[in-house]
Amino acid sequence: MRTIQFREALREAMSEEMRRDPRVFLMGEEVAEYNGAYKVSQGMLDEFGPERVIDTPIAELGFAGIGVGAAANGLLPIIEFMTFNFSLVAIDQVINSAAKIYSMSGGQYSCPIVFRGPTGNAGMLSSQHSQNFENWYANTPGLKVVVPSTPYDAKGLLKSAIRDADPVIFMESELMYGDKGEVPEEEYLIPIGKANVVRQGDAVTIVSFGKMMKVALAAADELAKEGINAEVIDLRSVRPIDYDTLVESVKKTNRMVVVEEAWPLASISSELSYMVQRRAFDYLDAPVLRITNMDVPLPYAPTLIDAALPNVERTVKAVKEVLYVQK
Repeated sequence: MRTIQFREALREAMSEEMRRDPRVFLMGEEVAEYNGAYKVSQGMLDEFGPERVIDTPIAELGFAGIGVGAAANGLLPIIEFMTFNFSLVAIDQVINSAAKIYSMSGGQYSCPIVFRGPTGNAGMLSSQHSQNFENWYANTPGLKVVVPSTPYDAKGLLKSAIRDADPVIFMESELMYGDKGEVPEEEYLIPIGKANVVRQGDAVTIVSFGKMMKVALAAADELAKEGINAEVIDLRSVRPIDYDTLVESVKKTNRMVVVEEAWPLASISSELSYMVQRRAFDYLDAPVLRITNMDVPLPYAPTLIDAALPNVERTVKAVKEVLYVQK
């Protein structure tokens, strides 16, 4: 199977869907003439023209609103935010418009729109450009929230998101656009809402999503050196969440650690911890533990960034704590 970059997988997903359906278009800052801020849309202007690959002013509120209106009138917009930090300017359009059109119209209007772009830390970008909004958007009925971790998942999930009748928040990572992975040449779709057990194990369940999957898998590698076989689950989407897969895993391993790049209060890991104890309490041999960002705005200095973010060392320590092999 061929190996391509994460950005190439996203580009293929959008281009294939634009060839398949003339209603699909891409709109955002620098997506056309500049080939995308992260070169995700490279070459798409040449193929599809300026009516379907549209550069916008620096006005998220405006072009997000145009996208919502276009979706309500039968088109299939892909709205790119240069970073989801900038989506705060358009949060009214996303939450009060896109997420609620179907409900408030009594099903007369749907809003088949994809809002996509990078989320979370991307290096030394400081506090205002390093935030995670997965749990913010996942808190909103009417939205679906997808966070892929590999090029394979990115392509299959984005194609499903573009075809979905509901608004989808599709969150990527600036630090993963150059990642390479195997992606089939033939068409495939990955259903939204189905987690992926990427590593089998019986000692503990480690759950994560997005680029924190790298931490989860690296921690599992370290634990394996000590004879601890961790099962690792990639959520893929955080609304809907595949609780059934998590519960079945915990019934086998009896322990769970969640790794999430977000602040601890009201996070996805908080929700997972509640639901697992609610549905699998009798199977738990230890409290569910979670590894999150430290509860501070992300600093600028690289040493402080390393101290604030989830890492392999903290994850391994948490696993050993739920296994009672260290204090």
